[in-house]
Amino acid sequence: MIRLHPWSRKETGVRRRTRALGILTTLLLAGGAVSLAAPAGAGTSDTRTTAAVSTASAARTTAECQGDWLPATPTSAEVMSGQVRFLDLPPVKIGKTVDWNWSPYKNRSWDMVFSSLRWVGRLVADYETSGEQGLLTRATELTKSWVESNPRGGSRASRYAWDEHPIALRAPVLVCLSRHVSASWLTGSLADHAVMLANPALYEKGHNHGLDQDIALLRIGCRTGHKEWADLAVRRMTGSVKLDIDAQGALQEQAPRYGIYVHERLKVGMDAIKDCGRKVPAEIEKRWDSLTGYITHATEPSGYMAPIGDGGADVKPSGYEHPEKTVRVFDAGYVFGRTAWDKPESAYYTIRFGPGLKFHGHEDHLGVTYYAQGRDVLVEAGFHSYERTAYRYWTMSPEAHNVPVVVGRPFRGRTATSLVRASVGGDRQSYKLADKAYGVTRTRTVLVNHGDDLMAVLDTVPAGARARSYWHLDPALTPVSTSGGRVVVKDRSGWKATVVQLAMPSCEPVSGQTVVRGRTNPYQGWISPTYMSKVPASVIVSPAAGSLLTIVVPGAGDPEVTCSGARVKVTTSAGTVSFRAASGNLS
Repeated sequence: MIRLHPWSRKETGVRRRTRALGILTTLLLAGGAVSLAAPAGAGTSDTRTTAAVSTASAARTTAECQGDWLPATPTSAEVMSGQVRFLDLPPVKIGKTVDWNWSPYKNRSWDMVFSSLRWVGRLVADYETSGEQGLLTRATELTKSWVESNPRGGSRASRYAWDEHPIALRAPVLVCLSRHVSASWLTGSLADHAVMLANPALYEKGHNHGLDQDIALLRIGCRTGHKEWADLAVRRMTGSVKLDIDAQGALQEQAPRYGIYVHERLKVGMDAIKDCGRKVPAEIEKRWDSLTGYITHATEPSGYMAPIGDGGADVKPSGYEHPEKTVRVFDAGYVFGRTAWDKPESAYYTIRFGPGLKFHGHEDHLGVTYYAQGRDVLVEAGFHSYERTAYRYWTMSPEAHNVPVVVGRPFRGRTATSLVRASVGGDRQSYKLADKAYGVTRTRTVLVNHGDDLMAVLDTVPAGARARSYWHLDPALTPVSTSGGRVVVKDRSGWKATVVQLAMPSCEPVSGQTVVRGRTNPYQGWISPTYMSKVPASVIVSPAAGSLLTIVVPGAGDPEVTCSGARVKVTTSAGTVSFRAASGNLS
């Protein structure tokens, strides 16, 4: 059996990564292998032999190999033909003998997925349902090749072999394979993985990686009969989920699309707890259930999620029941509002505030998005990839979002933003936000009117300072005219929207807007609609001002905007909307 010893963070020299980690525990292998135990509730007639691969003509399905934890691609047929494909990148041939250091795309995410071996797990799962011996044979060959080529702590190991997340994703594959294969190299690798997963210095607490680590350690602990590992995994999972999902059900990773991942993985985790003959802690079930509201609120009427943080614009949740409320303010830093559920033509908006950037967040505070009349109007640059490129870093910057940027002052990253005031009515909502991301207070007030759709945004900075705002338009919208303090855009169908900008408190039109599209030095005017892609899109850059009112009028190419004192009136063919703009407030 394996005995765990306390870890010393001082000796490891690392906190979050396992590459080149020294071995700080003592492995005591009885007979050169970890004993394997059947999970609670499972049959015990799974007779082991000394052969590396089971010779049964048909295998019964096991909890460790079946379920929703494996990816759909590549398929078993593709792997058996020597081909793999990940991340929507073109497929590649890996051959009979695999080079585990191979990096065909020089893409960090591809390399990590390759090293995780989840694609090998698909072979074993399909072997169980088909009885096709060749699937199990190939899965065994691939896994043994990986184990022999990537010794823990060895210089021959591939770059991401022992990083914390590939470890967590690979361990359940080894557990699954152990249900049909008995070999010392496999049980020894399970022991190596468990030691790394149990190391507190490497644990990603309050993060989706930590959840994957807990699932993996639980599976190994239950399979090998190491109660201390299973106990640790459930205890950590319970505490970590309370950090990652707050009491309102909002994920703390600052990218709503990860809410889907965590929701799915928590279901896998709860299933693993049950498979181990344990009761799922009530707190885990509670947080898992509460996450549904966050996911649905972050989903546009189009059915796609708002691409906030590291969230692609092509993510489309399904199977989640929405709440009754159409507007929700999450203390984690989100406002989501819509006119109605289940109506693609309804209006929808998002606003960002809250804690400073962390995990999968972008520098998007004070940022807004706007969807109206069945169309995206104001969008964000979105998520491109995790590659360390100038474009990736630009997509994370304030200039890639619909925010005010204070001219001539350095940006202070990871600054928190306060929601100063919120007024939520049935047909109208307004919010006031403020922070000191540029060393001076920048204040943004947002008013959204429903029925006669309109969004008004008032940006103010102190005397002596000036701010320039950015307004990223959906790629389908192209400028028709730019003059007199307004920019008119339209799509191919002829549908139009107008962005009007007024100096406050004079309410005079402000000229000097520029429209940038597809610039590369520096980057500006791009949208990433899918992974590793980008397309040119128009962005309106306002002139610098101390107080600037921006009005977005969807469905109108010639709105009439008038002011009487603090009262602003916007008239279109669909109707008239009026609101007050005074003392930095909109109402």
